[in-house]
Amino acid sequence: MGKHRLQELIEALHQRYQSCTEGEVATYIPELGKANPQHFGVSLVTSDGLSFNTGNYEQPFTIQSISKPFTYGMALELYGAEKVARHVGVEPSGDAFNSIELEQDTNRPFNPMVNAGAITVTALLYQHYGDRALEMLLARFSAAAGRALSIDEAVYQSESRTGHRNRAIAHLLLNFGMIDEPVEPALDLYFKQCSILVNCRDLATMGATLANLGTNPITKEEVYDLSVVKDMLSIMLTCGMYNYSGQWAYQVGVPAKSGVGGGVMAAVNRQLGLAIFSPPLDKLGNSCRGIKVCVDLANELGLHAF
Repeated sequence: MGKHRLQELIEALHQRYQSCTEGEVATYIPELGKANPQHFGVSLVTSDGLSFNTGNYEQPFTIQSISKPFTYGMALELYGAEKVARHVGVEPSGDAFNSIELEQDTNRPFNPMVNAGAITVTALLYQHYGDRALEMLLARFSAAAGRALSIDEAVYQSESRTGHRNRAIAHLLLNFGMIDEPVEPALDLYFKQCSILVNCRDLATMGATLANLGTNPITKEEVYDLSVVKDMLSIMLTCGMYNYSGQWAYQVGVPAKSGVGGGVMAAVNRQLGLAIFSPPLDKLGNSCRGIKVCVDLANELGLHAF
């Protein structure tokens, strides 16, 4: 029996973009600047639990902003959509992911995929779980990935030391009553959440868990309630790729989330989860190779929602 078509496809795309030298590794969190720009992995997990991988797919990196839809789903389960919506909106912002801007009339963050929204969501989790919040968060992310995940201590320390902009955002949110005291432990949880270590295969499995309506297709564990998965995927489609989200919806047309650690995760409803790891980022904070591979894969497999 020959190679599976999907394996052949990701190997061909890996080969196609291996020599791509576009983009710069993120340095605003000093520890991230140490990433090897050569690293490049692609993973694909189908909703019936098959896994296809190529390149540096086992290389660990930090999840960063790809954590945002997963905490959002947890908050929706805990509080319900109506209560969460009082704290964070669902509109694309048109601003940078770390902008210190809130909605004019409501003072809510625009959506859970920008830092202001994600910090609000994490603060809601902290408010509910208190000191158990990190444990609950890691357990949920691990269930989605199908293995026990942990935190990169060096990246966490680096984020915590240099995260002044996120502190400013948190205090602005506190000022407008979007989050409650105490701010510091909620922020600390946010820095830890972004520092969770994953590899490409983990991320593809997490994407496949969402694509598979909340159930991990490999372990068969129900990770998210079906009712919140729809909201998680919707927000990823409209706001998941920073200020490239509109172009992404137009070209690729599937829910996705990128992170400044070099990861891109996409979920194709009821079909597959896809992840690419490649640290060099474009001006908007998205992995250059990651975008190229997704665009090509969407074209090859006809993944676009429409």
